[in-house]
Amino acid sequence: MKIFSTSRLAGVLGLLMAVSISCSDDDEKTPDPVIPNDVQLKDVAKLGKVLTDKDGKTLYFFTRDVAGTSACTGTCLDTWPIFASASTALKLDAGLKASDFGTINRADGKPQTTYKGWPLYYYKDDAAAGEAKGEGVGTRWYAAKTGYTVMLGNAQLVGLDGKSYKPDYTEGTVETQFLVDSLGRTLYAFARDSSMNNNFTTNDATHDATWPIYTAEISDLPSTVDKTLFGSITVFGKKQLTYKGWPLYYFGADEMKRGMTKGVSVPRPGVWPIVNKDSPEAPK
Repeated sequence: MKIFSTSRLAGVLGLLMAVSISCSDDDEKTPDPVIPNDVQLKDVAKLGKVLTDKDGKTLYFFTRDVAGTSACTGTCLDTWPIFASASTALKLDAGLKASDFGTINRADGKPQTTYKGWPLYYYKDDAAAGEAKGEGVGTRWYAAKTGYTVMLGNAQLVGLDGKSYKPDYTEGTVETQFLVDSLGRTLYAFARDSSMNNNFTTNDATHDATWPIYTAEISDLPSTVDKTLFGSITVFGKKQLTYKGWPLYYFGADEMKRGMTKGVSVPRPGVWPIVNKDSPEAPK
């Protein structure tokens, strides 16, 4: 029988002790801290998933920012502080795309982070993560979401003729609220349509490009907008969204730009109106 020498046995014991100490050191190593994403998607009661900062604080859109610039200045910022991420490359939760985020330079010289062109804000009365007390404030402030089918914009109506219009389509300067898509692009109705009937579209590309239909399935809406007022019709194989029975359109000359309302004067005021809660039901 072979017997280990004393020196060999000592070497083996030393190796076992070294392995044991090494394993012990690995076991006791403090895990790297989890760094939260700069923008997260969190469930908020009654609102579903909303955008938040890294601490879970709710972020908001302002309807007066429909053109993509911030209209919240001065004392407004005391109530609605801006969100500006310090990260040059945002860390995002799953379900968020980097291409949807950007940065604007405000008139006061400060940067502000945007989502789908909407500048982002906090609400001062949201004291803790998961609160969204700013939702619907003044019918102009709404929690930032990824899935708005329709949003609200507030702006002066300016027609293709360059004139300013009031909500009754007489000339004058006053802010009007109206429906826009998730990217702030104005939606219109056609005065010659009837309830759930599109009387404009012909399936001729050149003709239809003047007033393209808005094809969408209802997902999220601002909390002050009644979901039951929306529906859809099929127009040449496409689903056109309706509101109060009115089929919804874009105006080609708005060039799919945010906050443009050129269609309100074409061919004369009132033929292609914007739509909002004050719009009448479409005639039967």
